[in-house]
Amino acid sequence: MSAHLVGRRPHVEPEALISALVPPPHFAQASFDTYVPDPDFPSQEAAVSEVRTFAKGVTRRGLGVLRRSSGGRGIYLDGGFGVGKTHLLASLAREVGDRAVFGTFVEYTHLVGAMGFQATRAALQEFALVCIDEFELDDPGDTVLMARLMRELADAGVALAATSNTLPGSLGQGRFAADDFKREIQALSSVFEVITIDGPDYRGRGDLTFPAPATVDQVLTATAGDSGACEDWAALMEDLTHVHPSRYGAYVEGVEVLGLRGVEPLADQGQALRVVSLVDRLYDRDARIVASGHSLGDIFSADMLRGGYRKKYYRALSRLLAMVAGEPDHRP
Repeated sequence: MSAHLVGRRPHVEPEALISALVPPPHFAQASFDTYVPDPDFPSQEAAVSEVRTFAKGVTRRGLGVLRRSSGGRGIYLDGGFGVGKTHLLASLAREVGDRAVFGTFVEYTHLVGAMGFQATRAALQEFALVCIDEFELDDPGDTVLMARLMRELADAGVALAATSNTLPGSLGQGRFAADDFKREIQALSSVFEVITIDGPDYRGRGDLTFPAPATVDQVLTATAGDSGACEDWAALMEDLTHVHPSRYGAYVEGVEVLGLRGVEPLADQGQALRVVSLVDRLYDRDARIVASGHSLGDIFSADMLRGGYRKKYYRALSRLLAMVAGEPDHRP
């Protein structure tokens, strides 16, 4: 009999949030050697070299050679979805080892909410490297908070590394009145050296054609095992409003196959962004998805795919396609 996500209310102790800041299972074995640059896009090979060099600087800092280290500096991996930014960020964290922490942007903002700003800064500045995946400013409060945290960590000599689909100086555009927070955004930009990675999405090379939806019987059969969970789409969408996105990882823990019955297009932006966060955490855990109803490729409206969050939505679609296909999705 399959399990359920709806009704789960995971509680994570603040102390456990720090120890959980490691690359997710999907990238647990990522290394610089397993990143295979596309020869048609030289920026990929250049990025590997630059991140390797940065890693050596962080390691030197750990050995006490401070003036030639990467401490107090930041690199910012900018590029479209599916070019291997997270792979490189996880490789960097792995190279540095237990003196590095790795988390998504939303995990760090939740960390501040759970522990307080001062305690979070004190905990993170004990590390040589802080890695921030999916860096994006979705609201003014996050802008002020993360700008201050990154600046103070850099001032304390902590090396920073981030991935994003948006250049530092353009963060927040299309989401809120970014011009009103120009000082904070510029302060963030000054911390980072941008490394641009070009290329198409390696998961589908730009082809986001989804297979036909499954039948309800196929969904039930696929999720019948102990590691399966089966949910009605509408019930799951409502339940997500009661769980903070930073806890979605714990929310889906142990689920290897997620069945979705009666998929429908999403009604609004808030709902769509919650789904993006859920997709990211399922993808991190190499989950497979079997869904009936509308195609998962149609859940985001045309207006959403043209708006300020379009890069998030296209990344989610790319990851959804990989999980629906049910094939191993590691960078070739």
